[in-house]
Amino acid sequence: MIISTTPTLEGHDIVEYFGIVTGEVIVGANIFKDLFAGIRDIVGGRAGAYESTLRDARRQAFGELEAEARRLGADAVVAVDIDYEVVGQGGSMLMVSVSGTAVKLQSRQ
Repeated sequence: MIISTTPTLEGHDIVEYFGIVTGEVIVGANIFKDLFAGIRDIVGGRAGAYESTLRDARRQAFGELEAEARRLGADAVVAVDIDYEVVGQGGSMLMVSVSGTAVKLQSRQ
């Protein structure tokens, strides 16, 4: 499955549009990660626990997007947009959402 932020793909023609597909993941911040991230913020450096959580959430969201596109018979998703939002009481959760247009491609000869 080709997934791209561009509206077209070089070397391919879009022959069918299936519509918008999405993937959303909401993850809660773990209290232990919060504690260690707070300590790291005090002494400096990167918050690896948050980075790992964000990376996993993004992978899951893209997995959902791809699965939905495959169910529709698409072989690519174009014009993909990635959004990150802090949600929940006191910003205790992170939402990662991805959306794009599922399409059928034909290679140019």
